[in-house]
Amino acid sequence: MRPDAIVFLQAVSATGALIAGLFFFRFWRDSGDRLFAFFGGAFCLMSASWALLGLIDPSDEARPYIYAIRLLAFLLIIVGIIEKNRAAR
Repeated sequence: MRPDAIVFLQAVSATGALIAGLFFFRFWRDSGDRLFAFFGGAFCLMSASWALLGLIDPSDEARPYIYAIRLLAFLLIIVGIIEKNRAAR
């Protein structure tokens, strides 16, 4: 795949994740359910990781740190789900 297409797809993914995160934050504001806040934060972090991957040089040594941002996003989702299940009991 051409590098231009990869950067374009990463920008599209970053935009989509940011929009999803903003929707989750709006649902959190309307309902007060913290699960939506965790999902909103996770999607905003995913958006940041895809944006950074599109902006840096692929051979740069900082790439593992960018993937750590994605790991943090998935951890936020897991924490949100665990908290939601504990609150239901």
